[in-house]
Amino acid sequence: MPQTTVPKTRSATARPRSVNAVVDNLFFVFGGVAAVWLAWIALTESFSWGWFLALFFVLFWLLLAYLVLPRLHRILTSVYVPDYFIGRARTSDGLLGDPINLAAVGTEAQLDEAMSKAGWTRADEITLRSSWRIITSTLLRRSYDEAPVSPLYLFGHQQDIAYQQEVQGNPSKRHHVRFWRCPDGWFLPGGHQADWMAAGTFDRAVGFSLFTLQITHKIDANTDIERDHIVSTLTDAGVGVQVNVIKDFSTGYHARNGGGDSIETDGDLPVIDVRSVPVEAEAIAVADQADARRAALAEQRPIPTVLGFLLMILRIGAGVVFILLTVLDWRHFIASLIAESTVPLDAQSRQAVTVVLIIALAVWGAGLLIYLGLALLVLRGSNWARIASMAFSSFLIVLAAIDFFNGGPQVSLRNNVFGLPLDILVVLALSSQRARLWARRPRRRGAESTDPVVSDRAAADGTTVA
Repeated sequence: MPQTTVPKTRSATARPRSVNAVVDNLFFVFGGVAAVWLAWIALTESFSWGWFLALFFVLFWLLLAYLVLPRLHRILTSVYVPDYFIGRARTSDGLLGDPINLAAVGTEAQLDEAMSKAGWTRADEITLRSSWRIITSTLLRRSYDEAPVSPLYLFGHQQDIAYQQEVQGNPSKRHHVRFWRCPDGWFLPGGHQADWMAAGTFDRAVGFSLFTLQITHKIDANTDIERDHIVSTLTDAGVGVQVNVIKDFSTGYHARNGGGDSIETDGDLPVIDVRSVPVEAEAIAVADQADARRAALAEQRPIPTVLGFLLMILRIGAGVVFILLTVLDWRHFIASLIAESTVPLDAQSRQAVTVVLIIALAVWGAGLLIYLGLALLVLRGSNWARIASMAFSSFLIVLAAIDFFNGGPQVSLRNNVFGLPLDILVVLALSSQRARLWARRPRRRGAESTDPVVSDRAAADGTTVA
């Protein structure tokens, strides 16, 4: 009996890589490479500015710490850091963060009631206002009990709730713990039930991240001490909390978190049961309001999108200023161009040059209007406008690179501050995950996560490396 060959087909569960995902990956990687070039320009520029050396060194540090290294980490960690639960949170750059050393069972209202009775303060959400307040309170050593904590990610989203205890009114030192809501139907390895997973650590000082050079809180290495402190405050509060410890949940280890701080743990996992904690109607209302605030924040326009829009507007403003100055000094502008000509021009040729320049300025002005339209569409969340804007800026960056590396004029911040640097920053801002997932968020299929570390598979758009 002859054998038949069954043709190979794609698995029913596999998703084809979408064009959007491929394009975004290319822009994400290209933005990282361009950022390296921009940082190099800032560094080499500093050696020719005399006393401004310190200023440009600070600029180089800002570019390196907040643009270059985070982008490079994000590209690399998407390759080698697994995107599933391994008992560690992740930073927004994809680096492994704090260890998950607590679990909880119960509702948000019950958890909030227990933590409040145990002497913990619920942290504010991260906004421009709260971020500025924590900066000023740290510098001026003022108390800020509700200071927000930096975002860490688990299950594809940042922490849902965070609590803290400030030490001696000093915001640079604090006990704090982040809680993530577990996905529906999810169980801990071994089949244990949990509604929340948490990471508790102690901030001992403010310093520089070893991996990104950013200013951040430094944590105490022994995370077990903080874990046990959280458990003891809850059990001592007398609100009906029960604790069951899963011994050797993970292997005890020594490692580093996303800021480069040493961490160590024995691997035990206390499971906090708050289902017996009585909750008043007011506490339930507070929890519902918190859910509503989180949903509203998720739908808000992300900062990278706003930043990309502002950078595009700044570039338009520079172009408008150039056109106005050229028109106001038109005769001198024409005379200088004719004087630079190596071929003598008669009156008719001069008139033709003038007409060509007028047409060129008109086309440039029309281009600025189109670019303004793109900027407004980017602000509204148009994905095609975001891609078109990145493509235009990338084209200009490539032209500048070709000219530079072929022996053309030296690219510098002194004479090109509104050109190449702005184009690179536009690509970096609009290719970030927060900007692209917000622009590609589903608008008719229901609410899906727009979190910066949700994979593009979760956004129903294929797999990405970034």
